[in-house]
Amino acid sequence: MPEHATSTGRKTRRMPVQTQASINLIDLLYKITLLRCFIKWILRLVTGTCELQRITQKYKSGVCTVKIEESLQRSKFSEIRQMIEVEPEDIDAAIQQIISLKNISFDANSRFISCMKVCLEQIHGYDSLFCTIEELRVETYNSCNGNHEALLLKLWNLLQPENALKERVSRQWGEIGFQGTDPKTDFRGMGILGLKNLVYFAEVHNELARKTLLHSHHPQYGYSYAIVGINLTSMAYEFMSSGLLRTHFFNTVHGRPNVNHFNEVFSYLMFEFDKFWMKSEPENVMEFSRIRDEFNQTVEAVLKYVPSAKLSLDNSS
Repeated sequence: MPEHATSTGRKTRRMPVQTQASINLIDLLYKITLLRCFIKWILRLVTGTCELQRITQKYKSGVCTVKIEESLQRSKFSEIRQMIEVEPEDIDAAIQQIISLKNISFDANSRFISCMKVCLEQIHGYDSLFCTIEELRVETYNSCNGNHEALLLKLWNLLQPENALKERVSRQWGEIGFQGTDPKTDFRGMGILGLKNLVYFAEVHNELARKTLLHSHHPQYGYSYAIVGINLTSMAYEFMSSGLLRTHFFNTVHGRPNVNHFNEVFSYLMFEFDKFWMKSEPENVMEFSRIRDEFNQTVEAVLKYVPSAKLSLDNSS
């Protein structure tokens, strides 16, 4: 630590700039916390309601759940902070505990109870769904697995119903955007999750999937359909793992989301990326990374800054 002389001639140690900055930041955060507690106390006196009640009264849909989760995480009660991890079968008991700890009037909590139940189901459901998605992502495609092989052949039949696959290992796979003669090597990054996403889009939104595949064969702006799809599975996974999809799921699913809800997010990304790509009029496929990053930033901005964000094909034109 550097030294400097005082007016009396004695040497003192000067605090490093980085250490002083850290202390200033901690002091600022402490003051902000005190201010927040004071404001909450004033609002409680004026309105007669706690923060959780005010949130359920003021906000609706996904915004309500996002703010409830934030409030639970900041609570001074450890019991309440732990409620973001409450199991579905314990939700009713958890709400009653909140009512007790927060001294909520029974006459005023009928809407509060129903709102809190939905919020806690959505919060736990999101975390539970991510665990399921992660399991699918790390499940390696295995050509000796009959279920995996059946899914792969189903993808071909859904996208190419008029064109029979002559051999399991074939150059024909390139027609739906795989890189080599055996698609199993293309699923390494996203595992069986990538295949399930592609099959879902092709099965549930067959007309849109085949339209997208047709665009991928464009003589000037063409791209590898399946490879791009697996890349968009990675994008959807990143949004999920970072928590950005919370807004979307809380806005669109009244309760616990499941794998098909994640599949719908992929379907949206696949369809919208195709439009984004064609509109960009790339010179060649070497521009994929740039256009993919631009698309990623566009969707990310919606999820971050639009409270009513819904990545739904129903909202696509």
